[in-house]
Amino acid sequence: MGLANFLTAFPMFGQLFMVLDVPHHCKTSWIYAISPNLTEEQQLNLTIPRNTQGSYEECLMYAPVNWDIDSVIEYGLNVTKKCQEGWVYSAEQNPTLVTQFDLVCDRKELNDISQSIYMLGLLLGAVVFGSLSDRIGRRPIILLSMLIMGAFGVGAAFAPNFYVYIVLRCLVGAAVSGIFIGTEWVGVPYRSHAVIVTHCCFSIGQMVLAGLAYGVHNWRLLQIAGSAPVFCLFFYIWVLPESARWLMTKEKVKEAKKLLQKAASVNRRTISPELLDQLTPEKKVKSGNILDLFLKKRLRKVTLVMAYVWFVNSLVYYGLSLNVGSFGLDIYLTQLVFGAVEIPARFGCIFLLQWFGRKKCQGFFLLLGGAMCLIITRIPKDLPVVVTTLAVIGKFAIAASFSISYVYSAELFPTIIRQTGVGLCSMSSRVGGIISPLISLLDKYHPAIPMAIFGSTPVIAGILCFLLPETRDKELQDHTEETKESQCSDGHWQVKGDFGVILRMEPIICK
Repeated sequence: MGLANFLTAFPMFGQLFMVLDVPHHCKTSWIYAISPNLTEEQQLNLTIPRNTQGSYEECLMYAPVNWDIDSVIEYGLNVTKKCQEGWVYSAEQNPTLVTQFDLVCDRKELNDISQSIYMLGLLLGAVVFGSLSDRIGRRPIILLSMLIMGAFGVGAAFAPNFYVYIVLRCLVGAAVSGIFIGTEWVGVPYRSHAVIVTHCCFSIGQMVLAGLAYGVHNWRLLQIAGSAPVFCLFFYIWVLPESARWLMTKEKVKEAKKLLQKAASVNRRTISPELLDQLTPEKKVKSGNILDLFLKKRLRKVTLVMAYVWFVNSLVYYGLSLNVGSFGLDIYLTQLVFGAVEIPARFGCIFLLQWFGRKKCQGFFLLLGGAMCLIITRIPKDLPVVVTTLAVIGKFAIAASFSISYVYSAELFPTIIRQTGVGLCSMSSRVGGIISPLISLLDKYHPAIPMAIFGSTPVIAGILCFLLPETRDKELQDHTEETKESQCSDGHWQVKGDFGVILRMEPIICK
């Protein structure tokens, strides 16, 4: 799953390198009908106004007139209007999404809107593929998602217009959510380690993306180069196992036994026939209702706070990531650093969670990330190194917070409603991802507004985290009712196992 997550970095952030600012001006070929022998410099001087810095306006032109060329030269033009015939770009410019589909001036907002629609695809994919994976299995959904991501990703390189490109990107986003659906082969003690390792693979993918984009400037070739490698994982058809846990829930005991024997063989272990014969389908446990998350006081507080934490994590993470080119330094270098800083942020969580606990770590990193964004609003744009440094620290903190929330949420919700609670938080996260690109549109009212939002929301979330209970070294709650101490006598035995298999019997120690 690490290899697949490595490849999802491109659909997430690849578009950032296809919409770099390109010098442009209005197309004013109407002047050639009056005087076809004008040089390019003469044409621009007569038809394009200049801004306060003395350069040509990018989105304005002088309104066409029916005068002769001598009158135009003598009296000049002074009535301006928006570009009517399109735009002209430098002939030396490599083809980008900007030049191909005119994503400039009034159409510039389409870039942020398309990123938001991609995030909508992530939400739709989580709902659709999550449900299908419960019906037909984890393995076929992951394989199907990889096929869709590769096919529609490559297809986007041949999109005839930007709207087709947006639709294909939305489908790719849905497929990425299908790949994020994890299998269930990792034992409970190391499940958080597996999640963080796959997150680190995603971060490495971001670093590789910076190099790929630096070497390939044609947007169509870059789209193909970033999407096609997923087809190299075609061998997953033979090596990716189905979830033994899912097979047990579907009462496919025979298939589950074969996979468990194969897992034991790979790990150089053996499962005795007697132990394997004890493998029986898990008893149907009454699952919780989503209303339980809001009707019970303790769960309501946990649900609202964690849903907001996930929302903020996604909002700020993508807010910083999608604005990688606006901090003033080279976008390729900044992207490389943004990816690199996530690795220690995520990997360090394995130790920090054990040393300081879930609540303190979650709250601290949210407060740190928010504080960095708020400080950026007070730093002048002519100090790009300072701005980028603060953004890197903010990205470090939010990446760590994101990884912690996966672990913390799973421990806060009771077993019978855990998937429902985490699923609700995940949907809240997707909503944050959808809104994040749109917040960047607010900079036309004031440049500090987006970063002020990205800074204030995690500060509030960090404070709210301290209302949550600590779960470090605590037994997970199974039911929605409050845990009560019960009388017991030493010497009784309980089952310790996973995948529905009785692995060992241990005595209950009463405390």
